[in-house]
Amino acid sequence: MTEADEQAGATRPLESSMPRLSLWDTVSIMVGIVVGTAIFRSPPLVFQNTAQTWEALAVWLLGGGLCLCGALCYAELATTFPRNGGDYEYLRLAYGGWMGFLFGWAQLVVVLTGSIGAMGYAFADYGSHFWNLSATGTAFVAAAAIAVLTVANSLGMVVGKSVQNVLTCAKLGGLVLVVFTGLLWGEQEVLPAEAIHEVRGPGLGLALVFVLYAFGGWNDAVFVAAEVRNERRNMPRALLWGIAGITLLYLAINLAYLKGLGFEGVRQTATPAADVVRQVVGPWGAQAISLLVMVSALGAINGMLLGGSRIYAVVGEDHQLLAWLGRRSSKDGAPIAAILLQGCVSIALVFAVGTDAGRHSIDWLLIGTGLAGIPWDVYFGGFEALVAGTAPVFWTFFLFTGLSLFVLRVSHSKWQRPFVVPWYPLPPIVFCATCVYMLYCSLDYARSLVLLGVAPVAMGIPLYLLSRRFSRQHDR
Repeated sequence: MTEADEQAGATRPLESSMPRLSLWDTVSIMVGIVVGTAIFRSPPLVFQNTAQTWEALAVWLLGGGLCLCGALCYAELATTFPRNGGDYEYLRLAYGGWMGFLFGWAQLVVVLTGSIGAMGYAFADYGSHFWNLSATGTAFVAAAAIAVLTVANSLGMVVGKSVQNVLTCAKLGGLVLVVFTGLLWGEQEVLPAEAIHEVRGPGLGLALVFVLYAFGGWNDAVFVAAEVRNERRNMPRALLWGIAGITLLYLAINLAYLKGLGFEGVRQTATPAADVVRQVVGPWGAQAISLLVMVSALGAINGMLLGGSRIYAVVGEDHQLLAWLGRRSSKDGAPIAAILLQGCVSIALVFAVGTDAGRHSIDWLLIGTGLAGIPWDVYFGGFEALVAGTAPVFWTFFLFTGLSLFVLRVSHSKWQRPFVVPWYPLPPIVFCATCVYMLYCSLDYARSLVLLGVAPVAMGIPLYLLSRRFSRQHDR
């Protein structure tokens, strides 16, 4: 394939479809995915692994800065190669079609679908404050949330982005209320004994892991690059403004926690937002925060469903074997088959890791191939199992995308670059170093559960070879 052919492939969606996402729509997708449930879970863990208040806040600021380095890299890639699918296109051009195919396959069977499943569990776990759910009931509620939003997105881009905007506004409104509650009316208090947890720290490296987890998903906005109005201008704005806004929001929330609970109070609680709100509104404050977390989880699910489906549609455009994934609605171009498949795989993962039957089936397959079963009791519920199993795969491809900036600067040096990374090569070096560190930490965290992610991705290799053979026969 010549460079001219590649450039035509990168711009093809811009010529065949009308962009429908405004700058706010794009930022809404990004914020909706990033600001999920981690901001309600991570702060105590960050404070437990820092020695002083300023250190904890500095780690949050550092996390935003590291993500900003990554956003600069993605801004150059997205504006130079403005095609839906984001990383898929950059990896395909940098390393070859096999790498792009594996990325798309990994998103379908592990990364994005696993993240969607984890957010489904976050929704159901906090829903237990309202419903008395068994483990199986939790899985069914998680699956139901995913199914409803999958159907909503299959109705078209207009419905999908409208749902996203409503959920993002709702969660931001709730978080702003938490911030004002803590800063204006919060009074440091001594928590009840049952709320106190063991303090682990200090360990700045571990604190940074929790912070970067809370920032996870900011790059998903590039999956819809070709559907953004004036993408060469708005994609960099969405990435940079989104990271900056999320960083300021996270700092404000942590300040509210500090004002309401104090440094030791934040370290000792697992539910800082609920404890802060409880000071003002009373015992039902915990239920109010549970509802806010559920809305946040739904926003993350919807954003990933909307953005992720565009990856599989682009894979279908390039691989004849999966051409059915690239078919779009004649009404507004939504990749309905890709959306429905993504939802189904996500629901399958929910039942696979969150129910006894699913876990026994996975162990049966592993033992049947001569491997040891997974120590499920080490991980807390379906949420943690999905996060632990998918994180190593996520950070591996994230690293290769960061490195692709260096490769494409050489192999596609003649391409017009509307946005160029400032202070090159420092930001991509920092970004890649961050990915290496997080890959190491995620492998240490996942241990044997890494098989949950690696094994399905490995199945993509024979599928790619089959796809190439099918394409050659089709072209004859």
